[in-house]
Amino acid sequence: MKLFTAQQVYYADKFTIKKQHISSDELMERAAIQLFNWLHLRMQGAQVKIHLFCGIGNNGGDGLALARHLQEHGYNIGVYVVNYSKKRSKDFLVNLERLKDRKIWPDFLEEGSDWPEISQEEIIVDAIFGIGLNRAPDNWVVQLFEHLHSSKAFILSVDIPSGLFTDAVPEEGKAIMSNYTLSFQVPKLVFFLPQTGVYTEQWEVLDIGLDVEFLMKVEVDFELIGKNEVLPIYKPREKFSHKGTYGHSFVIGGSYGKIGAVQLATKACLKSGSGLVTAFVPKCGYLPLQTNIPEAMVLTDTNEKQLTDIQFDIEPSAIGIGIGMGKAKASVKAMEDLLNRIQIPMVLDADALNILSENRALLKKLPAKSVLTPHPKELERLVGSWKDDFDKLEKAKTFSNEHDCILVIKGANTITIYQDRGYVNSTGNPGMATGGTGDVLTGLITGLMAQGYQPLEASIFGVYLHGRAGDIMLNNTGYQSLLASDVINGIGPAYMDLFKAEEPPQEENPQQN
Repeated sequence: MKLFTAQQVYYADKFTIKKQHISSDELMERAAIQLFNWLHLRMQGAQVKIHLFCGIGNNGGDGLALARHLQEHGYNIGVYVVNYSKKRSKDFLVNLERLKDRKIWPDFLEEGSDWPEISQEEIIVDAIFGIGLNRAPDNWVVQLFEHLHSSKAFILSVDIPSGLFTDAVPEEGKAIMSNYTLSFQVPKLVFFLPQTGVYTEQWEVLDIGLDVEFLMKVEVDFELIGKNEVLPIYKPREKFSHKGTYGHSFVIGGSYGKIGAVQLATKACLKSGSGLVTAFVPKCGYLPLQTNIPEAMVLTDTNEKQLTDIQFDIEPSAIGIGIGMGKAKASVKAMEDLLNRIQIPMVLDADALNILSENRALLKKLPAKSVLTPHPKELERLVGSWKDDFDKLEKAKTFSNEHDCILVIKGANTITIYQDRGYVNSTGNPGMATGGTGDVLTGLITGLMAQGYQPLEASIFGVYLHGRAGDIMLNNTGYQSLLASDVINGIGPAYMDLFKAEEPPQEENPQQN
C-alpha cells in the first residue's frame, strides 16, 4: 500500500473531482458518510454523547458533515467550532449552513472560552486540523487539547490527529493523543515513526473513492508492506528440485559466551528454506552447534574464543556476518580480509555494523547491495545523529545511495531503505523486543538471499515473515514470554499464513429494542 505525502493526497482529491465530475463538497460528503457508517456500526444508536470538535478548514467540514448525519439518526451530539483563524474553507461554510438549516447551533470556541464538560464515558471526535497543517497550533488551542486529554474520554481523530504534521515532528504536547484515527484512503507515514506514531494508538483506512488510476500511477517514496505486497515476491518450490536448488547459506559469527546468537541465525536460515547452511564459529562453538542443530554444517576458526581467520572451501550463495562476533582486533582483521575477497552480497548485523562504523574505509569494500540491519543506536553510529525521525530517514537514504547498500532499520515498524525508497513493515509486536530476535532476522534474510531472492526482496520479505512469525507465536506465549526461538518456530506458520484466506468480518448484532 502506497504512503502518500500531503501534497499527493491533495492532487488525488483534485484529480478525482475533475475526472468523476463531482464537487469538492460531494467528495467531503463521501468522507462524512464513511465516518458515520464506521461509528454507527459500532454504536447502533447508543445515546452516549458524542462531542465533535471541528476546525474551520476541510477537516472541520468533515466533522460538521458527520455531525449532521449523526443528528439525522438520533445520536446525542455536541458540536464545537474551534475558531483558530478568520479564514474558513468553502466546504466548511457549506456544511456549517447545512447544520444551521437543521437547527443545530455549534458552540464557537475562541481564546478565553470556557471548555465544555466531557465525562470519561463520552466520545470525542477530533476534526480540528487536517493534513494541511504547517505551523504549531496557538497556545489556547493546545490548552483545548490538554482539556480533551484530561477528560479521559475516547478520542476518535478524523484523517490525522490534530496538531500532527505529515512531514515533521510536533513539539511535545502540541498534538492530540488519539485513541483511534480514521485515515482517508491511505494511512500516513507518521503513523509508523517512533516520534509520531505515539499520537494514535490504532488507525484504520476509510475508502472515500479517490481515483484508482491516479493512486496506481503516482510514484511514492514509502510503501506499507503487508501480505498483498509480499505474495508476488514469494518463490514457490519446484517439484523436481533438490537441496542444491535452494542455495548454501554461510553464517559467520560468535565468540566465547555468544555462540547462542549464531545458533539462532543458523536455525532461522534453515527455517527460511535455505537448501544448505554452514556456520563458521570459534572452536568453542563447535559442540553447541553440532549438538543443537544437526541439520547445519559447522566450520571453525583456529582460535578457541574468537574469530581470527575466516577460511573456508565452500561456495556460499549468501553470507550473514556479525552476530555475537565481538570487536577484537583479530576479528576486525578477519572481517576485512573476508571483504577483500568476497563479491556476493552479504547481510551484516550487530558487531559487523559496529566494526564498519569504527573502520569507515571498510564501507567501500562492501559488495554491492549488501544488507545492513541496524537497531537505532547502530544506525546512529553509521549515519550520524539526527534531529528527528524524518531527518533519520533522509540520512539513511543518503547512506544507502553512497554505499549502494540496503538498510533495514529495526523498530516497531521496521523500515527497509534502498536508495530513495522506503518500505514500512506492518507485522511484529512489542513481545519481539527481546534478545536474539535480531539474530533471527539476520538468518532469515540470509536464507532468502541464498534461495535466489534479490537482496531488496529478501529484506522486505524477511522482515515481513519475521514479524508475522512473532505475531502468530504471540497467541501461545503472550508479550513477556515471547522468545527469539519462538519466532523461529513461527517461520513455518508464517509461510503457511501467506496462503490462508482471510475470514470475512462478522457483522455485529444490532441491539434489541
